[in-house]
Amino acid sequence: MGRSKFATRLNSFRVREREYWRELNRKPTTLDLIKRASTVAGLNSVDLNYPDHLAGRSERDLIEKMGEMGISLNGYAMRYYDDDSYRIGAFTNPDPAVRRAAIDLTRRGLDSLAAAGGTLMTLWMGQDGFDYSFQADYMALWEYTIEGIREVADHNPAIDVSIEYKPNEPRSFSLMPDVATTLLAIREIDRPNLGVTLDFAHVLYADEMPAFAASLVSRHSRLLVVHLNDGYGKRDDGLMVASVHPIQTIELLYTLERMGYGGAIYFDTFPDTTGLDPVSECAANIDAVSALRRVVERLKDNKLLASAILRQDPVASQTIVQAALYGS
Repeated sequence: MGRSKFATRLNSFRVREREYWRELNRKPTTLDLIKRASTVAGLNSVDLNYPDHLAGRSERDLIEKMGEMGISLNGYAMRYYDDDSYRIGAFTNPDPAVRRAAIDLTRRGLDSLAAAGGTLMTLWMGQDGFDYSFQADYMALWEYTIEGIREVADHNPAIDVSIEYKPNEPRSFSLMPDVATTLLAIREIDRPNLGVTLDFAHVLYADEMPAFAASLVSRHSRLLVVHLNDGYGKRDDGLMVASVHPIQTIELLYTLERMGYGGAIYFDTFPDTTGLDPVSECAANIDAVSALRRVVERLKDNKLLASAILRQDPVASQTIVQAALYGS
């Protein structure tokens, strides 16, 4: 599979920051977080949140310092949570001035990403949705979103724009809650630089099978980003990779191998929720993926497994997969 590109959620490394940075008389900076992340064996890239991770530093300087630490830029992720005016929507806000501000902020994010030499922007539009019956004109929200993403995609066609769907949170209902709705929007927007971010925990609590969702994306769009984590399917738990659903994780990795997915495996996990050490937690995620990829290597050319899948025989397929995972 070549050298793996592993990326991670940078804000995870704020865990116990006062304890870790005892000598600092300030909040840790983006570079402080990256330096801590760089101590994880096997981690080689990160995503930067825009605008917060870029505050007070030029793109060129930041990328240069990251390179000195052995960390590359995977891409940017837009964030709209710093402005209270976006609470009831960024691209879908009822105020056209706020919608314009959100789109312009995203365009500035694309300009910053280009200046940093990156080509991948993730949009998670968690503020865009609704909470009550009779709160919104659904078709108006949809039209605002289609127009907004189309404008963003057109701003710099050399940059891939990836939509990360999530059923809810912070809104009770997200406008992009599942893979089918996301693909419908991408088809309507109709721009070649659009694609999808699959987040394993989001997929689970959208009541979807991760490998099936990835397959649909590969058929109708492009899978640009994979966020690996785990959870119990009730919310965005952000647990360690394969800690709850090892078989589904293997099937997703097996499917990604068959698809020829060449992007990063990004760990969108939350060690900060319970104060886990973020370095060891991230290292455990890398170890888990590396181990499961070895299982996939044993499965990918297995003719008995291929035959069982063709026959839709779960007894045979589960026996083969579990033997590869746990030993016969």
